[in-house]
Amino acid sequence: MAPITCIAVYSGSNFGARPDYARAAEALGRAIAARGIGIVYGGTHKGLMGAMADGALAEGGAIHGVLTERLHAKGHMHEGLTSIEILPTMGARKARMIARADAFVALPGGIGTLEEFMEVWTLNQLGEITKPAGLFNINDYFGRFMGFIDHMIDEQFLPPAHRHSIVVEAGTEALLDGLAAHVPVTVPKWL
Repeated sequence: MAPITCIAVYSGSNFGARPDYARAAEALGRAIAARGIGIVYGGTHKGLMGAMADGALAEGGAIHGVLTERLHAKGHMHEGLTSIEILPTMGARKARMIARADAFVALPGGIGTLEEFMEVWTLNQLGEITKPAGLFNINDYFGRFMGFIDHMIDEQFLPPAHRHSIVVEAGTEALLDGLAAHVPVTVPKWL
């Protein structure tokens, strides 16, 4: 596998119910930057997205934002980024982030975060991309989600190997090490 030079980070534009989320998001930004890996993300200063960006910037990291025209017009752009692109639609934004990234991480967030992560997991499953993806499982945020994935396996809608095609970790270093050690799953999706 090629070295990871840029990670797309998907995360909530809210802070969540506990301060642990923002602290962990900032720590992830710092950890990625400390490894000399660039970041591409949604380009806003809001919530966990902003905390992660602030952490990376504080560590001297290169961080590229991809923001939609609508969110830019609402004043959501993070002013301190290394570079930024403003694109017309969410679809264009997602495609650009996928193209720029060598790996993907989702932090806690809402339906948009989950949808973006599921798209890259699906693209990997179909073999359209072969880029590692992981969930930063702060406070076991994704525990119930992974329980649902297990339910898919039990009901024979997902081969068991595909559950382990993503990295699920609660620590920054374990998450980044898992992405670096990723081996693509070659088991077909069809049972």
